[in-house]
Amino acid sequence: MKCSRPFAIGLLATTCLFAGAVQADGPPSKGEQALKYRKSLYQVMAWNFGPMGAMAQGKVPYDAAEFAKRADRVALIAPMLSEGFAAETRHLPHSDLKPAMWANRADFDAKMKDLVDRSATLATVARAGDFAKSKAAFFDTANTCKACHDKYRAD
Repeated sequence: MKCSRPFAIGLLATTCLFAGAVQADGPPSKGEQALKYRKSLYQVMAWNFGPMGAMAQGKVPYDAAEFAKRADRVALIAPMLSEGFAAETRHLPHSDLKPAMWANRADFDAKMKDLVDRSATLATVARAGDFAKSKAAFFDTANTCKACHDKYRAD
């Protein structure tokens, strides 16, 4: 295939401009990477929390195996969350974190530990397959999430 010289020059110029724009942006900072990681983990947590909530609220039939699988995933994800709250994320745009968290880091960390502990309990209880106990453990974990969100998550 033959291409015209003006087309080739235009294509080369466009490629160079695009490459320059990509280079100018540079790689994401450590804080930007941490924020993206944090948001990704919360997305995965919500993906797994939703079906458990629907079962606990009676919106869909209880499936013990599905509930336990999702509870195990939440328990696996919860301990990873604290890594996403690196100091480098403090002033980044697109964060749903209230500035109050940074002034109350010890309280925030305690709430994160509660989430880790409650989600581990949720997974253990869910594996036993008792709906009433699984439901109670789910709402206990959900309320732990809510306590932190109410205090430290901006709407």
